[in-house]
Amino acid sequence: MPKLTPADVPEVKLDSAAASIEASMPREMRRGLFEKPGTVVVAIVELTSKSYTGHAEGEDKDPQVKVRVTGCEVARSDEDAESLLEAKRAMWRARQMDGTLDEIGEGPQRPDAHLSAVTDTKPSEAELKEHKRRVEDRRRAEYVR
Repeated sequence: MPKLTPADVPEVKLDSAAASIEASMPREMRRGLFEKPGTVVVAIVELTSKSYTGHAEGEDKDPQVKVRVTGCEVARSDEDAESLLEAKRAMWRARQMDGTLDEIGEGPQRPDAHLSAVTDTKPSEAELKEHKRRVEDRRRAEYVR
């Protein structure tokens, strides 16, 4: 991989593979995006760098990296959307205070701290496992009948 100078700031492009976005949206939400242009969906996404275009010495081409959405969860209620938007605003305020709005940097150190209002009302991993166990028990009981 080519080394970047401190002055180089790669352009970030979104890779076209977006299956994880589609999979996180209920059917009605996908239809709504199609039927009502301008609809806004709020989501948490994970981006992974997948490829880069370096720049050869003597070439006047800026470095570029492609990122792919490798994880996504979409807010399915107004309350979840508002909580995510508030977390985004809090992270923006932190970047503004850290002076990182116009530079590449680490950004907020603990963005998850802004999401406690959302995560506190959602099921834990243990609750999810228990739910799956109960569903499986019900399926087995129905199969025996």
